[in-house]
Amino acid sequence: MKELILNVEGMMCEGCENRIKNAVGSIDGVVDIAPNHKTGIVKVIVRENVTESMVKEKIEDIGFSVKE
Repeated sequence: MKELILNVEGMMCEGCENRIKNAVGSIDGVVDIAPNHKTGIVKVIVRENVTESMVKEKIEDIGFSVKE
């Protein structure tokens, strides 16, 4: 397993965190998701079959921006 740490813009509240949890959690191979709207950080634990781009795409699909 590996840990991805993403800087996400646009998270304003716990509702935003839940939207990210639901979207990223729908990816097969995601083990744990820990978004924090106060820091703008989303930590994701994934199995080896999940790429960072797959996670970024899910987050961007629901209206947030992932910084490089």
